Amino acid sequence: MTIRLLLLCAGATEATRAARFAAPDDALDPAGLAKVQALRLGAAASWRCVTAPERSTRETVAALGLSASEEPRLADQDAGAWRGRGLATLPPAELAAWGAAPERGAPSGESLDQVRARVGAWLDSLARAGEGRWLAVTHAAVIRAALAHALGLPVAGTLAIDVAPLATVALSFSDRWRLRELRRGGADSSP
Repeated sequence: MTIRLLLLCAGATEATRAARFAAPDDALDPAGLAKVQALRLGAAASWRCVTAPERSTRETVAALGLSASEEPRLADQDAGAWRGRGLATLPPAELAAWGAAPERGAPSGESLDQVRARVGAWLDSLARAGEGRWLAVTHAAVIRAALAHALGLPVAGTLAIDVAPLATVALSFSDRWRLRELRRGGADSSP
């Protein structure tokens, strides 16, 4: 009984390019949409697909010509009071505190440990199901949280992993989760 899981980071948005904290209604920007349309998923395009609830992930799924069910546990990290704001607009003292320990999250937002808990619960539910092939379209913070849970890493350590738009992480589960592959993103991200 083996599970294969491909985590795909959503395409780029204006917020991604402008170094702003994401908002749930952020759309793919034209360049991000074009890169999604050029993406080739290989066999993973036929796997059971789930998506985070945000607009950018739903647009990524649509641009790939896939249908997906929404999985709330794959939602992006809640940026709380900083949702939709650029770094230059933030109070310097709060920004400095966040910069010293970004895993704690933004004020009134969600910590990476909280993201890890909900994403870990989802991964555990897949493991209990026993088998299947899954494609999950989500966000960088969620992918880092999945890696932390699957590999037993501290969440702060996963911040050193660059998860760009359209990056993919391939995991498998038989007796435990294993990292099969991590790709930066591009026109061919087949697992």
